[in-house]
Amino acid sequence: MANLGFVGLGVMGSEMVSRLLSKGHTVTGYNRTRAKAQRLIDRGMKWADSPRAVCATADVTFSMVTNEKALAAIMEGSDGILSVVAPGKFLIDMSTVSPHYSRSVAAKAREKGADMIDAPVSGSVITLQEGKLSVMVGGRRETFDRLKPILDDVGPKVTYVGDNGLALSMKIATNLSLAVQMMAFCEGVLLAEKSGIAREVAVDVLTNSAIASPMIKYRGPFVLTMPAEAWFDVNMMQKDMMLALDMGRALDIPLPTTAVCNEFLTAARGMGFAKQDFAVVFEVLARMSGVAK
Repeated sequence: MANLGFVGLGVMGSEMVSRLLSKGHTVTGYNRTRAKAQRLIDRGMKWADSPRAVCATADVTFSMVTNEKALAAIMEGSDGILSVVAPGKFLIDMSTVSPHYSRSVAAKAREKGADMIDAPVSGSVITLQEGKLSVMVGGRRETFDRLKPILDDVGPKVTYVGDNGLALSMKIATNLSLAVQMMAFCEGVLLAEKSGIAREVAVDVLTNSAIASPMIKYRGPFVLTMPAEAWFDVNMMQKDMMLALDMGRALDIPLPTTAVCNEFLTAARGMGFAKQDFAVVFEVLARMSGVAK
């Protein structure tokens, strides 16, 4: 069993720590708000007062935070991970940030004799709890081979994509499709509903039809009842859409459906839905269609 650290105990991070603990690993964790980590502490997770303290204790330190600003704070701040990283230590960053920034952090870790891989995931809280999460990995092949047994305990599908940053490119490509699929699903539900079909019936048919991807199966019912706590909120999804649009411009790839979906996420924010799950785009479309939620 491994001596692990985990920085960032949000919705997904906390579930990952729970899973790692259940696999018998020792985990030391940190989150800006300790109260959110209490249930993990009660289960046996050790607490550290800073990202630096986590890395000092662990052989392998995971991180999973919201954006580049947050990642810079936990990596490069005065109490950051890079201030104490040393030869023999490994970093696994699961945050969705720009590939360029991730590569720059990995380079700084290597200057100190350590190594880092980017390992974003595809899936939801339910996917993780059911043991069906997919992990994409970018970095040195030998580091991937060394850390894969630990990643296997997070999700059963662990794929080596290539050099540092490439797993993030793959994750961003994946996430733009989530928003596009959800928009199409919402359009279909509303088309059926305004034709005279009950919303519940339309959702049932569509989530059991040829268009029902795994994401549609677990998020489609949100158009009926939104979760009390967002699995992936509008702000987070829009951050990923902006990363995709930036990549598209840099690579000369038009992303028309991504751009349209991004505008609907902006509309959702304008309506006060920023902290709701991004499936709330249904509400945006419903209002535009004259349909009451």
